[in-house]
Amino acid sequence: MTPREIVAKAWTITKTVPMLRRWGFAKSFLETMLNAKLLIYQTWFAYSYFILKEPIGFFTMEEVLLEHLPKWLAITIIVLLLLLVAIELIFPHFAKGAIIGLAAKEYKKEEVKGGLVLALYNFFPLFALHEMLVFSGTTTTITWASLSLRYGGAAAMLGVIIIGVLWLASHVLEFFWMFAEEAVVVRKVGVGKSIKRSFKLVVSYLGHVVFLLLLLFFISLRILANILMVVLIPGVVMGVGFLLTTFLPPAVSYGLGALLGMVIIFFASYFFAYLEVFRQTVWTITYIELSKQRELDVIEKPDDEDDDDDGH
Repeated sequence: MTPREIVAKAWTITKTVPMLRRWGFAKSFLETMLNAKLLIYQTWFAYSYFILKEPIGFFTMEEVLLEHLPKWLAITIIVLLLLLVAIELIFPHFAKGAIIGLAAKEYKKEEVKGGLVLALYNFFPLFALHEMLVFSGTTTTITWASLSLRYGGAAAMLGVIIIGVLWLASHVLEFFWMFAEEAVVVRKVGVGKSIKRSFKLVVSYLGHVVFLLLLLFFISLRILANILMVVLIPGVVMGVGFLLTTFLPPAVSYGLGALLGMVIIFFASYFFAYLEVFRQTVWTITYIELSKQRELDVIEKPDDEDDDDDGH
């Protein structure tokens, strides 16, 4: 298949398989919520570090809740937030396994079912692949950089530079590992073998992959939209919260601001679901098609049958 045919087929699958979009919505919703919370906290830290010159501590947010809310309510909110963060960190890896597997089944004309099984059985290898490239996430990198500034002391800037280098290196590796997740889900291979297969496919069909990337350039709109939403949501939450404090108690004001932020995330995630499923389906189909091609370093396979016929 040509890159254009792959893109067209991926978009058709995205539009016609509701189960894929449901998994994509859940993944996008939780990822956007996590990014929004991290950015709110990092914005607060940046303001305290660069403007006030008194950087906040790691548990300042919890201390503020305990100071301004009844103890039982503050503890409840903190526990729920921690539980939600754990879900936001873990669930996207479940969802990715389901999305890749269901898209592959639809493309191969198989019955599209078993999303939960695909999610569960592919979670650990997909999680391992993600953790190996943990610094490829911009929000995660910013969080680590802020921790270095907060607790690094005299070596804080050196820590930030090292984190920046790791971020760049992770993106380079991510390019060559772009088919590793598909190999794990579609071929059921281990982490090491999936990385090896991905690297070989990318190097073997570099022109094809780069052309497909250029053809899918508009997917960068998702990244831009995601950045805008992640920046917009904290701004809305904080702005509404400050505005409401002029005539409402602080707890009520920020609670309403947070609720408004969640509503925005909900509707944005519906749009992101289409783009997330479409992007992942493109690479799933590409992996399946490229895997059918003969490996370029294999000129002639050993003829075991001839050996057997000769009695060897």
